[in-house]
Amino acid sequence: MNKKLLAPLFIVLMVSTAAVAQPHLPFLQVGVKGGVNITKIDGKSFSDEFLYGYHLGAFAQIKLGNKWQIQPEVLFNQYNAKVDTSLSNVIDVKNLKGVKLNYVSIPLLLNYTPANFITFQAGPQFGILVDKHKNLFENGKDAFKTGDLSLVGGVQLNIANFRLSGRYFIGLNDIHDASNQDKWKNQGFQLSLGLRII
Repeated sequence: MNKKLLAPLFIVLMVSTAAVAQPHLPFLQVGVKGGVNITKIDGKSFSDEFLYGYHLGAFAQIKLGNKWQIQPEVLFNQYNAKVDTSLSNVIDVKNLKGVKLNYVSIPLLLNYTPANFITFQAGPQFGILVDKHKNLFENGKDAFKTGDLSLVGGVQLNIANFRLSGRYFIGLNDIHDASNQDKWKNQGFQLSLGLRII
């Protein structure tokens, strides 16, 4: 058997077993969410200042038992960062004060719910860059890689059908794609309000 199929097959088996063992629990919940991102790019070429962006998307929650769930999401994430003067040493851009990066992000979180009103979350987040700052295009440089891998951790409050969450994420890979030794990594906080619709 192809080794790449083992992990998804294992997850499907776990989910199926949990569904049979816990028939009284709602197996699947689906909802929409949105909120604010407070982010920066960690690297010598960027200011150590957090800036605001936003996110919009949808989530699903798959029950694994009374206290455990898997929560995949699809989000449109906007990250903003303030440029330091040293960026001109990396790429030839003049009068560039900030960078705006838009990602389609796919968090895959493991949830632990010790009580109905609170959930602890952790897991990886995969990001696909879909838009770059226009000044970088004008410069003809592909300064940012098209993918980002982050680690996410946070807490979610469950109030009726509403989900209020706060998360911290930190990039694990270098998103820098220009010819320089400086490493760039996304990091920041995310505050969300979600609504369960199913």
